Amino acid sequence: QVQLVESGGGLVQPGGSLRLSCTVSGSIFSIYAMGWYRQAPGKQRELVATITSGSRFSSGSTNYADSVKGRFTISRDNAKNTVYLQMNSLKPEDTGVYYCNADKVVTRATMMARDYWGQGTQVTVSS
Repeated sequence: QVQLVESGGGLVQPGGSLRLSCTVSGSIFSIYAMGWYRQAPGKQRELVATITSGSRFSSGSTNYADSVKGRFTISRDNAKNTVYLQMNSLKPEDTGVYYCNADKVVTRATMMARDYWGQGTQVTVSS
């Protein structure tokens, strides 16, 4: 059974930093991409950042929403099936529930790919 466990959310003042973590547990064979999405009250869920698995010779490719470029950094530890989101210079508009996504997860039991979502972690940026 695959589970995504997120941590690191909380309340922070504008200009502050937070680091989110998400670990995928289970009998995992491979994960193509991992990422973070967020949903503010009354708004649709939107992409924040994604990162592919990469290889032994190169790190994964990253993709960021324009609104977070230069402030957020996504990284990944493939050995731990964990993705991180370092958020700096946080703004009130970054407030929302942040969801971890694991794209094309293949488990050893099925050898078939499917997507998974975490339960979400609240990030509130306010003075």
